[in-house]
Amino acid sequence: MSVCSLDDYLALPDHSMDERIDQARMRLGKTTILLGHHYQRDEVIRFADFTGDSYKLSKAAAETDAKYIVFCGVHFMAESADVLSRDGQQVILPDLNAGCSMADMAEITQVEDCWDALERVGLASETIPLTYMNSSAAIKAFCGERGGLVCTSSNARGAFEWAFKRGKRILFLPDQHLGRNTGYAMGIPLEEMVVWDPWGLQGGLTRQSLTDSKVVLWKGHCAVHQRFLPSHVDQVRARYPGIQVIVHPECRFEVCQKADALGSTERLIALVDQAPVGTMFAVGTEIHLVNRMARRFAAEGKKIITLDDTGCLCTTMYRISPQHLAWALESLTEGRVVNRIEVRPEVKHWARVALDRMLEIKA
Repeated sequence: MSVCSLDDYLALPDHSMDERIDQARMRLGKTTILLGHHYQRDEVIRFADFTGDSYKLSKAAAETDAKYIVFCGVHFMAESADVLSRDGQQVILPDLNAGCSMADMAEITQVEDCWDALERVGLASETIPLTYMNSSAAIKAFCGERGGLVCTSSNARGAFEWAFKRGKRILFLPDQHLGRNTGYAMGIPLEEMVVWDPWGLQGGLTRQSLTDSKVVLWKGHCAVHQRFLPSHVDQVRARYPGIQVIVHPECRFEVCQKADALGSTERLIALVDQAPVGTMFAVGTEIHLVNRMARRFAAEGKKIITLDDTGCLCTTMYRISPQHLAWALESLTEGRVVNRIEVRPEVKHWARVALDRMLEIKA
């Protein structure tokens, strides 16, 4: 029986997909690997062969013999998996609408305009472009071609140190908060980190402010992590004396300054894992991961709550449903590849350069 259209799948309830996903995976065997980002909903991530952050998952996929890489994440993650993939491997994103609002805040034409402006004021030659993993392949390639690299939230400081050995200034894309928190932790004064507004004339900055800067931060942010406020930290501390507040460095500077520790998704999990029995944490990151941590560590006598009890989910990550996954897998069983993510060769080359340079730095 041929695979139905995606609309036919979307009309069915979530639980009805479980057996179909299991059967499709059994038929596909080792030809297919399924990756699940930490922020995925439980109904999807439970099927993953590997879970983790985007770079960890892309590396894991490239190191396998699987022909098909089904990435339950968002578009930039699937692009990175394709950049790092070997010949013959194909990357599939179950829902092409699963994007990233942060990545979308830095379009390649806007970044090229920024670089042109830096060249006009004579600063481009002494500026190293760095981009966060949460960016398009085109932005990664832009950085690779101009002597820069890609970083993750766990090795951003190492990336900054790498860049300052090669230039006087960093252009950091696209998350201003990760860039600011990283720079401040290294002793860079806030006034030496300026924000480039892609919608403003010359980024809304004067030539002098650009010249005096050490870091030019792109005006971008994560819609999930920016929701956390300093008042949330004050409220949980008042309600739960002695609670540990740990947050992702994509959070606002003021929130990070009030927190006990910062960390990537992997680091946040490790902090809880290494804590003594009875420790209570308020975690500032995506709600699916927080809830998963709460269930996992409850058995160890550790209590996990979200920093903001209204809950913050990644709506674009949430787009991938069991129905999308079943449709993608069952299509493969019939020899039909749907929603393939394929980066253009010239972009793939320079993006790979930027990613490979990341291996030179320490986490």
